[in-house]
Amino acid sequence: MKKVIIALVIIGAIGLTAWKLSENKKAVEEKVYRRDPNTQVLVKTAKVTLQELNQVQTWLGTFEPNREIKILSETNGKVVKVGISEGERVSAGQLIAQVDSDILQYQILAAEANYQEAQADVRRYQNLTKEEAVAKIQLEKANLSAKAAESQLKVLQKQLKNTTIVAPFSGTITSKTFDLGTVLAMGTPLAQLTDISAVKLVINVPEKDILKFKEGQSVNVTTDVFPNQQFAGKVTMISAKSDNAHNYPVQILVNNSSTNLLRAGMYGSVVIDNSLKTNALVIPRNALVGTVKQPQVFVVENGKAVLKNIQIGTSSNDFYEVTEGLKEGEIVIISGQVNLENGTLVKE
Repeated sequence: MKKVIIALVIIGAIGLTAWKLSENKKAVEEKVYRRDPNTQVLVKTAKVTLQELNQVQTWLGTFEPNREIKILSETNGKVVKVGISEGERVSAGQLIAQVDSDILQYQILAAEANYQEAQADVRRYQNLTKEEAVAKIQLEKANLSAKAAESQLKVLQKQLKNTTIVAPFSGTITSKTFDLGTVLAMGTPLAQLTDISAVKLVINVPEKDILKFKEGQSVNVTTDVFPNQQFAGKVTMISAKSDNAHNYPVQILVNNSSTNLLRAGMYGSVVIDNSLKTNALVIPRNALVGTVKQPQVFVVENGKAVLKNIQIGTSSNDFYEVTEGLKEGEIVIISGQVNLENGTLVKE
């Protein structure tokens, strides 16, 4: 019994010590993080002004190949000749692989002989039918046999053609998955062929901006990889259906044949100049807090930072157009917002 009492006393002392330490920690944290409400936070500000706004808009996307396919085997057999290497530029019709065709060639010889014999039977029965030496049904059977022999010959010829696998268009072999001696089955992947003589830039455009694009429209395309160059693009597809975020995929084709500077997978931007907008109410970009979908700014009122919800329109360079929530002449905070809460005292 005495031992139990001693154990309980020890446990109680440990618990009391832990509680005291926890309370001390909270007190220290409150002392460290509690801001004196009378302390002014240093900020930088700018006025809300009316300006002419150059309505240049930019959409970011990714370049995709003009064409890209996986080349598959259309026959069974062993590869007896390899016509490509990975990374090689190939022309349309260039050999990719040759599959062993010896057995097929023997089968074709037999099928040709069978077809010739069937044609001879047809001619013989035609003559006999004219002389009424045999019934017409014999001629019909001969015709059917000749057609069957012809079909069999064409099937074998098609199979023979499939043993020679060629590039369907010009491009670059971006992957290769076979070697000399590889035994192929129907549908075995052999290589991936990529055509970047033109590239497609795919961008996602919000519904509020989709009417700014039309099929056939010429646009300027840029990329950070070549910052001093612009590429001419043409809108070739505007999706009839948006995604879940109400963005519409738009496809821009960029001719790349003369230089092949652009590569699939690079980022690109489409720039559209929608001309000048006069008397636009604007704020600097760095005044914006929150998100573009839920924009907010801190406004200075009576020496305090007041958080306001706003609506923004177009943007240009370093400015956003404000369509709702602010008036000309109001003072917005453009630096130091990270230290602010609604109602914080501020000074410049």
